[in-house]
Amino acid sequence: MVIGKSYAFGRLDRCLKVSLLEEHVGEPISLEERSSESISERNCLSGESTNIELNPFRYLEIGIVAGVPVSINGQSLSPASLLAELNEIGWKHGIGRIDMVQNRLVGMKSRGVYKTPGGTLMAAAVRELEALTLDRETTQWKDMVALTYAELVYAGRWFDPLRQSLETIAATTTSSVTLKLYRGSASVASRKSPFSLYREDNQTDADGFIRLYVGGGHLSSLLTCLLCLIQK
Repeated sequence: MVIGKSYAFGRLDRCLKVSLLEEHVGEPISLEERSSESISERNCLSGESTNIELNPFRYLEIGIVAGVPVSINGQSLSPASLLAELNEIGWKHGIGRIDMVQNRLVGMKSRGVYKTPGGTLMAAAVRELEALTLDRETTQWKDMVALTYAELVYAGRWFDPLRQSLETIAATTTSSVTLKLYRGSASVASRKSPFSLYREDNQTDADGFIRLYVGGGHLSSLLTCLLCLIQK
């Protein structure tokens, strides 16, 4: 099953078409054999080991505005073009493939092999920028409502007032994140934002708070030890 706009990679004549606007769901011949590895020939959107070995590590800067990726290495792209480019880049580095067993609507379990390198890269960048720009309580609340948001989108309720109201949380998630792609992994190399809540001087200011926060417990422990010595 292919979701979204299809695109044919010239070098991959074994693959019929691959999605560039969301995910490619592979159903290889061995899919029902839970103890068997899925056939790599169908992994059109995630590079095979030989392909990964031919591509050394690469740095990739993803620009983000209000939680939405908008550029790659400083070049602004439309949503479709951006995801298409990230899919091709991620594929070359073997990123974005997952083999999972899931629960279907009717109650049965099924196995699926999902390939979405572009989505994997965008999600990693946005999450890292949120860690820099959202406070603790907002981050916790976002995690709680994330499932509700996902269910609304999955059900096609994009214009639902509730979904639209949840978008406001991403207002300050703006700037860029640089990822390092290497052998199937995407690690964070750097992140920056004018809305960053990280302050270097906060590290020294925390010393006084820590002494006050733990002071009562330490004093109580000392008094308890002193009382024990007196009783002996």
